[in-house]
Amino acid sequence: MLNNAVFSDAGSQTGPATDPALDRWRSLPIKQQPDWTGTEAHDRAVAELGTKPPLVFAGEVDALREQLARATRGEMFVLQGGDCAETFAGATADKIQARVKTILQMAVVLTYGAQMPVLKMGRMAGQFAKPRSSATETRDGVTLPTFRGEIVNGFEFTEEARMPDPMRMVQAYDTSAATLNLIRAFTQGGFADLRSVHSWNRGFMSNPAYQEYEELAAEIDRAVRFMDACGADFEALRRTDFYAAHEALLLDYERALTRTDSRTGNPYATSAHFLWIGERTRDIDGAHVDFLSHVENPLGVKLGPTSTGEDALRLIEKLNPNRIPGRLTFITRMGASNIREKLPPIVEAVKSAGEDVLWITDPMHGNTVTSSNGYKTRRVEDVMDEVKGFFEVHQSLGTVPGGLHIEMTGDDVAECLGGADPIREDQFDDLYETVCDPRLNHSQSLELAFQVANGLAHR
Repeated sequence: MLNNAVFSDAGSQTGPATDPALDRWRSLPIKQQPDWTGTEAHDRAVAELGTKPPLVFAGEVDALREQLARATRGEMFVLQGGDCAETFAGATADKIQARVKTILQMAVVLTYGAQMPVLKMGRMAGQFAKPRSSATETRDGVTLPTFRGEIVNGFEFTEEARMPDPMRMVQAYDTSAATLNLIRAFTQGGFADLRSVHSWNRGFMSNPAYQEYEELAAEIDRAVRFMDACGADFEALRRTDFYAAHEALLLDYERALTRTDSRTGNPYATSAHFLWIGERTRDIDGAHVDFLSHVENPLGVKLGPTSTGEDALRLIEKLNPNRIPGRLTFITRMGASNIREKLPPIVEAVKSAGEDVLWITDPMHGNTVTSSNGYKTRRVEDVMDEVKGFFEVHQSLGTVPGGLHIEMTGDDVAECLGGADPIREDQFDDLYETVCDPRLNHSQSLELAFQVANGLAHR
């Protein structure tokens, strides 16, 4: 939680973590890591990270876990959003502000639709590493290491750029610190004022393409006017809590930033408030699951269409053996064509076992296709359909659909096809900017929020 009150809490300060269990992962099977262990540059980078201050504090992490427990009970709705892969050059004030602004706009719409608080979490200030399907990439007969995110190597297809560089981990830390500082300023300094955010949404509605959402937008407008007429304390609504999250893929980085909480003696990963394990690294006996089982942060696990109910139950036992409320989130990424068939058996198995986890949908990763002109893309209608299927499954089983996890940007890019104001393939050459997976642009993100809010409002 980027909140100055928590930063002043000396009881949540942290020091170096020395628990031997935190290093057991080094002897276990591990995937998606660059080949740099044991080099002088690697040792220097890890040592420098070990002396850096925490990016987040234990007290903030605990506050997030409590809110996620509320979401598990259906008392909050979670919105996770941000870049597929952050870049160092993209950590500018304007781009960070645009992403935060879009998340705030979506949250207001979802708050009204769900009639409950929305927990805001960014795929920001640490989402620099990406899993890849192959260790190498070949173009025109030239084979080079694949791009693994700017925390590892560069995007340009040159031998120099693609060479893994451990010192990039230090640059990722510095960029994350600057990003968190800006987010804190935006969310605590009045930028999140409900009246301003609502005004931005009125600007979105001025486009005739979004006329179908006019009724809901008018309802929100009347609600804000009513609050104002009743003398609501809008000053208290000028600030909001905002949490940082990323995939814990690069374990050298995560381990170097793990600290011991002075209040409890427990280890916390201080690179982010919330960390998740990806579909490619969720092996129950693998390094990623083992390492994260030993830190106190709330955790997410991506579950794709090959997941089973048994997988889910084993992950619960490994990652949350003490059944701490808010500790574990399952982020399902099935694809629109699979969601209604593949998700129910998993949810039923968890429910039948009496386990409480938070269920969130990632409607992006299971819906990736290639456009006719060669770009990796997603269709907005598929994204919307997976969200709809996610809600249908949970409604039919009597479980809680707890939130959204999306790759989005605050910019007007052209990367995902369709939408009410449609993006076309012929726009990709000029407006396709992502260095990895396609993201919803600003308008498509807000359209998704209105679609979900409509569904929530008419439950």
